[in-house]
Amino acid sequence: MSDSIQIVLTALGALLVLFAIRVPIAVALGIVSFLGIAYVRGFGAAWGALKTAPYEFGAHWSLSAVPMFLLMGAAAFRGGLTSSLFEAMRVWFGRLPGGLAIATNMASAVFAAASGSSVASSAAMARIAVPEMLASKYSPALATGVVAASGTLGALIPPSIIFVIYGWYTQTSIGTLLIAGIIPGLLTAGGYALLVLVIALWKPEMAPRDTRVSSFGEKMRVLGTIWPVPVLIVAVIGSIYTGVATATEAAALGAVSAILLCAVRGTLNRQTLREMIGDTVGALGSIFFIALGASLLTRFLALSGFPTYMMMMSQGADLSPLMIILALVVVYLILGAFLDPIGIMLVTLPILLPLFRAADLDMIWMGVIVVKMIEIGMLTPPVGLNVFVVKAALGERVALGTIFKGVSWFLMAEIVIMTLIIAFPQLTLWLPELMSR
Repeated sequence: MSDSIQIVLTALGALLVLFAIRVPIAVALGIVSFLGIAYVRGFGAAWGALKTAPYEFGAHWSLSAVPMFLLMGAAAFRGGLTSSLFEAMRVWFGRLPGGLAIATNMASAVFAAASGSSVASSAAMARIAVPEMLASKYSPALATGVVAASGTLGALIPPSIIFVIYGWYTQTSIGTLLIAGIIPGLLTAGGYALLVLVIALWKPEMAPRDTRVSSFGEKMRVLGTIWPVPVLIVAVIGSIYTGVATATEAAALGAVSAILLCAVRGTLNRQTLREMIGDTVGALGSIFFIALGASLLTRFLALSGFPTYMMMMSQGADLSPLMIILALVVVYLILGAFLDPIGIMLVTLPILLPLFRAADLDMIWMGVIVVKMIEIGMLTPPVGLNVFVVKAALGERVALGTIFKGVSWFLMAEIVIMTLIIAFPQLTLWLPELMSR
């Protein structure tokens, strides 16, 4: 093993130590990468990388979709476009066994398609849906677990910021990735709904039926209150699928559409506009600093020859595609317990990407698997991000352990969903193939 590879392994070990002592991911990546480049090529090269990396990263055209999608989500949330989603889904699904929980799951799926934010979806539904479920004598574990789990759909159903970052890093079509997430996203939402139905039939006391009866006229009227959301979804996904717009252009269209819809509904004013921009800038700064640190890490690994070393190791060990995927699953389950979603992906991709390419794995399929594992990591203890978001939104009303208990049922459903996605790649690739014809 060469000195360069040894220093890479030392650097990766140092990264894990820095993460363990809670050094911010962006800072840890930047320090380790800078010192690594300095060791391999000298301080002149390290300073040069530090000076040029921000511009080279920030000027990448495909990444301009990120602020646009963030603005679209902020406009949908702050402008009240999604405020009636739960009530609409309750009217339609409330009479089913576990109907309020199913309605929450469906509302979260639609919210995800309008905002692309798992955290925003979980926070909103925790405040809106959980009090109503608790008032209807739902099990606190089920009520909070379904909110935390269905909130993760924002990572998978387009528009997904994580897919945009993955596409930028792997040089994969972002539009194709966004479309590829649709069927796995719907499969996940359907799997969650089926799980709730089974729990409600198995233990009716955990999810009493909603006694309110809604006429067909009421069901149709309530759909009229959420019409901006399907308009927004069709504008973004439809423009990408038909090839009318690239992912970046669709993101801009979505942002403009969301703001215009807020204006039409009369919810756009100086205060909401300030909140939209503030939310967007805050989230964008966090994402870009982490991604910039990952960009420096990639440069360090490339200069050290680590990608070539990983490909040779993979070929020498004769790793099958399934073995690589199972290794990915294990790594993401471990890191998902400690790191934030984008940080996990950008720390691991420089190491995993050479293995994907050596095994000739489809990068679209692998993108969906990576995002699914990130989604699962947002639920796993001890640091399941969505669980803590729900806890923060509810305060002392529900204990943290209760939320983790509720989430555990949905993690069991994820085992089945992940098995299907890995065993049947066409679940991911069918729509992109249809789109390219």
